[in-house]
Amino acid sequence: MKNTKTPNVRLIGLLYVLVIICAGFSQGYVRGTIITPGDASMTASNILDNLFLFRVGLASDLIAFILDAVISVLLYQWLKPYGKTLAMISSSLRLLAHPAIGSLNLLNHFMAYHVLSSGSMATEFSPEQLESLSLFFTEAHQYGYLIAGGFFGLHCFLLGYMLIRSKAIPALFGWLMLLAAMGYIMESFGDFLVPGNEESLALLVGVSAALGEVLLAFYLLIRGSKLTPNTERIRS
Repeated sequence: MKNTKTPNVRLIGLLYVLVIICAGFSQGYVRGTIITPGDASMTASNILDNLFLFRVGLASDLIAFILDAVISVLLYQWLKPYGKTLAMISSSLRLLAHPAIGSLNLLNHFMAYHVLSSGSMATEFSPEQLESLSLFFTEAHQYGYLIAGGFFGLHCFLLGYMLIRSKAIPALFGWLMLLAAMGYIMESFGDFLVPGNEESLALLVGVSAALGEVLLAFYLLIRGSKLTPNTERIRS
């Protein structure tokens, strides 16, 4: 069997970089600067003062999740020769994490500013109640992110394992994805089971994801057009 080009790999890298930019902007910049945990009044004031930016954050997340759905399919097509069942499970977990759970969770982001800007809500609730309700939706969104992160962590674990086993790219990237997987899983389950360590777990995810996902994305973007299937590892 002759080696053939794998043109979709570079596309995976490009889309992955775009996802990282969009998701980093919405989660790291928009919500990270506007939402003040535990302070309903300040959070509401920040949202109303930056309403367009808050809406752009939602749109940026939605773009990232749509792109992630495409990435899931492309990853399956790329990795299925090295283990069809594992590739399908891995891609399914990614589809569930962000395109499914993450997209539905954006309703909480939307409601956080909708309750503050809706005139009909103002006639039924006091300003303090609306501020508390808005903060509640931002907290619900964060928990939704953690639930999605559990699925995504398992996806990263299987992806890392397949990258190591397939030898399609240097094994280092597979090991780094395993590290990222541990970060996501520890944050998701840690925040629910052992609350009080949210900041340290968020830092752990930030570092591990940067080492795993960011490096992998740029490697695929830069080197993807030169990759060829490792036929010695292909399975039926």
